[in-house]
Amino acid sequence: MGDPTAPASRPPAVCLVSGGMDSAVVLAEAREQGFAPHALSFRYGQRHAVELEAAARVAEALGAVEHRTVTVDLSALGGSALTDAMEVPKDRSRDVIGEGVPVTYVPARNAVFLAVALGWAEVLGSTDLFVGVNAVDYSGYPDCRPAFLRAFETLATLATAAGAEEGAAFRVHAPLMELSKAGIVLRGHELGVDFGLTHTCYDPMHGPDGRVLACGRCDACHLRLDGFREAGFEDPVPYA
Repeated sequence: MGDPTAPASRPPAVCLVSGGMDSAVVLAEAREQGFAPHALSFRYGQRHAVELEAAARVAEALGAVEHRTVTVDLSALGGSALTDAMEVPKDRSRDVIGEGVPVTYVPARNAVFLAVALGWAEVLGSTDLFVGVNAVDYSGYPDCRPAFLRAFETLATLATAAGAEEGAAFRVHAPLMELSKAGIVLRGHELGVDFGLTHTCYDPMHGPDGRVLACGRCDACHLRLDGFREAGFEDPVPYA
């Protein structure tokens, strides 16, 4: 009898892996739920492209079957502090972070990423996509909400040969949707995620020794640090 834990014995799933803490936990969740995870990252013109190095580390450490990075240059469209030469907000309180859509929102980013993930899923014969969006501790992004994911599932069924001709029902899994950042930290520890491999900061810099340092002041850093503090753990990544 074959090993039921071997990748070939498990159904494939495509997992969006940015290199951040949330997507790392989601990749671990996909594996925990019995899927053979295929990790997908994007080089989209982001100012914090060092996250792609973290994505590769995370994919290898958490047992992704394979890891692909696709280039979709969203900086050609602009409209975000993550792709344009505009200032990344710093030192905002959690209340302010949760108000409205911030300038770090990348227009239609998750719609684009999920569309590419959907294409790969169809090639793999998979109907399962995993994404690390969160509707509790998040920065007001409209493409991190349950309504968007449900709508995308409908689109996936209508837009693919597997859905239109074979009746395949695609599912977008968002296992962190209702977790706080502290809850994500705790779940990651349960799943054996090494958060020291991840990168979250929107505006990183390099220290004198060449190490990548998180700024500790952008929205992403604040939410991450709050999560570790509330969970009772020390964040293992270096900060400026």
